[in-house]
Amino acid sequence: MNSLTPTSLFKKNQATDGLTSQFPIRYKLLLIISIVLVVSVAGVTFLASYFFRLDSEVRVKENNIKINEILSLKVQADLKGIRQDVHLTSAAILRTPNQINGISKELFTSDPSFVLVAAYGPNFTSKYEAYNEEFLTSFEYQKSEIQNTIGTIKDKLSKAYSGATVIWNVSPYFRHAMLCMAFPLSETKDTGTILITFVKLDRISDAFQTAGNVETFLIGEDGSVLAHPDAKVVMSGANLNDLPIVQKMKKAVVDNGQIRYENKEKIAYLGSFKKLGIGGVGVISQVQEERVFAEVNNIQRRNVYLLIISLASAFIVIFIFAKSLSSPILSLVGAAKSIQNGQFKLDIKATTRDEVGVLTNSFVSMSRGLEEREKLKDSFSRFVNTDIAELAAQGKLEIGGVRRKSAVFFSDIRSFTAISEKLEPEDVVEFLNEYMAEMVTCVKETGGIVDKFIGDAIMATWGALRSTGNDSASAVEASLRMRDRLIQYNKGRGSVKKPIIKIGCGINTGYVIAGQIGSNDKMEYTVIGDTVNFASRVESCTKDAGADILISENTYQECKDLFNVESMGSIYVKGKVEPQKIYAVVSRKSDTKGPKTMAEVRELLGIKPPEKVAPGKKRTMGKT
Repeated sequence: MNSLTPTSLFKKNQATDGLTSQFPIRYKLLLIISIVLVVSVAGVTFLASYFFRLDSEVRVKENNIKINEILSLKVQADLKGIRQDVHLTSAAILRTPNQINGISKELFTSDPSFVLVAAYGPNFTSKYEAYNEEFLTSFEYQKSEIQNTIGTIKDKLSKAYSGATVIWNVSPYFRHAMLCMAFPLSETKDTGTILITFVKLDRISDAFQTAGNVETFLIGEDGSVLAHPDAKVVMSGANLNDLPIVQKMKKAVVDNGQIRYENKEKIAYLGSFKKLGIGGVGVISQVQEERVFAEVNNIQRRNVYLLIISLASAFIVIFIFAKSLSSPILSLVGAAKSIQNGQFKLDIKATTRDEVGVLTNSFVSMSRGLEEREKLKDSFSRFVNTDIAELAAQGKLEIGGVRRKSAVFFSDIRSFTAISEKLEPEDVVEFLNEYMAEMVTCVKETGGIVDKFIGDAIMATWGALRSTGNDSASAVEASLRMRDRLIQYNKGRGSVKKPIIKIGCGINTGYVIAGQIGSNDKMEYTVIGDTVNFASRVESCTKDAGADILISENTYQECKDLFNVESMGSIYVKGKVEPQKIYAVVSRKSDTKGPKTMAEVRELLGIKPPEKVAPGKKRTMGKT
């Protein structure tokens, strides 16, 4: 049990003091304000960015749809115009085959984008073929190149015999971006004749040269790129069949739609499509999501900069304010630690008139009260056992007695009267104080409590207030320590002024009544009962037994495995019918260098052995 000091009031707060030193108030304020600012600005930034992002996405999707609608109408009109021009030209040529050159020349002159206009019967039997001679000559193309190309894609163009319109990118076969269109001569009756035309993309590709972030292109039925802002894509015959929006367009049952998707490079796009209803082709508009939300990201970036500036400014202001607030508190923390260490005179003054200033003044007043209380307790503990004083201060010591099992100890100085007669009273007091200090230390070290001093005698208990686990063993251990301390104490003694000191110790274990006993004017915490009386009788037998430490049978039974003892027989005690066994303590069993017999103990301590008893006569020891 801790001694009674005001510092014990603060020991429970040591963990809190540690936290205070690790996380001062100024840093807590900085942390809290920073969290508030971060959460506030981040929340506003997130919400603003989120709704701005949604608005931007809606606008981009609407813009894509509008671009698709306009572009689809333009491309659809161009494709229908191409088909119509080819129809009219072919009809005229088929009616007047002898005028093929004049009719075709008129077409190629009015629209130089046409490279070939031809009509084929069943199994691609040629009915006529009209070429743009000026184009072929200018760019050194051979008619055979066009014919070979038709032969290469014949399987695809054959769908036109079943009434479908086929649009195919033949740019990879030439040095110019060109489309091939094949469709039946008549859509109302099966004539077995199809029309094929090769058209340069000039009249169509201009529509796909869009400005800004939106990218548009024309996709064929098989996913091939028919028209694109980048001519290289068309010339390479690129196929975008694996692009999610192309797959979406091919599977869609409606003619338009929009999705968000990622390409092979994991670049996100917002795209929309529009089917033209001619040859299975469609127009796709797409824009990179990163470009769409670039301004959103810029806003977020600017907000982050604003947050950093706000935090930096807040740090400076809050730090100055927190320092003015925390400095007095830190002084109070230091003062509390000083009190914890037993220093009650504080050199702190209130620097403000707020709550902290009031707290500082109250703290100084409290320290003065604690100082006076400590002085009172220090004086009180000199007359009352410290543990008992602490229990009394805490209100845990009730009036009356409690039945407890306890080991009771008595010790006495041999021939004290003779010693004191040879000394001056002052010398007797000094000698007793030195002796008592050594003996009381042994009691406290083993968890015992000094009950009282009776002249040169000491009465102590183990288990009256609290148990050590084995109170009998603790009491015997204290006695052996007293023996060792006394041997050291007696070194250098042996004169009249400093006589050799010998003591006798008696221990008994049993139930006692422990509590505050006395009158209303004066009370004393002690133990009473037969156990106490018998312990005193055991101590009085030490001289007759020629031993320095005697224990009762009860004590022996509880610690016989720890100590070496010798039986001293039995003694008769007033109030007890049966004789009581007592034992002399020789040494600890764990002490291999200690004495092994009582003879060795007597030789070590200079104790005379007991007188021999005549045969047939009983030995009497102590008081009866």
